[in-house]
Amino acid sequence: MVTTFKPLTNDLWPAFEELFGKQGACYGCWCTHFRLPPAARRAADHKGNKAHIRARIEAGPPPGLLAFEGGRATGWMQIGPRADIPEWNNKGRASAPLTDGIADDPSVWAISCFFIRSAARGKGLSHLLVEAGIEHARANGAKLLEACPMTEAKTSRSIGLFVGSRRVFEQAGFAVMAERKPGRPLMRLEL
Repeated sequence: MVTTFKPLTNDLWPAFEELFGKQGACYGCWCTHFRLPPAARRAADHKGNKAHIRARIEAGPPPGLLAFEGGRATGWMQIGPRADIPEWNNKGRASAPLTDGIADDPSVWAISCFFIRSAARGKGLSHLLVEAGIEHARANGAKLLEACPMTEAKTSRSIGLFVGSRRVFEQAGFAVMAERKPGRPLMRLEL
């Protein structure tokens, strides 16, 4: 089956909503983990998170890419300028910008989250999303693309893999720039 990739625009909300399900994937996160400060995340529920990401999608530009197979969304990857993902830039996180990287520089992009439909997992979709993301970032003026994946997980279904696997990024040409937290390297690809 052919996999296609589309930036998540408002007209694709129904596909995104169906992919994430009633609760919003990953315990109702709706891909807001790096968009909301910890106190706001603790206070939020899946409905509030859903409203937050919906408003973000409506405001544009697209906050990521959807993967489609046979007309149905099978995967999601949050990608865009670092400035669009505020908590990803928090100085206390493994993903904090390097001293040479400016968090609000529109040419410094990040891949921060993935969600793959369970039936599509283990088939290389993360690799394809990263490849599509590299091209999307290039086409939109990014000069650097960063990620902060996990080095290891207990299983391929580990909830922690929402940040991606180090192996996927290594195979796409990303290099480790720092490792502030064991098992969570900050990786970079120059575009």
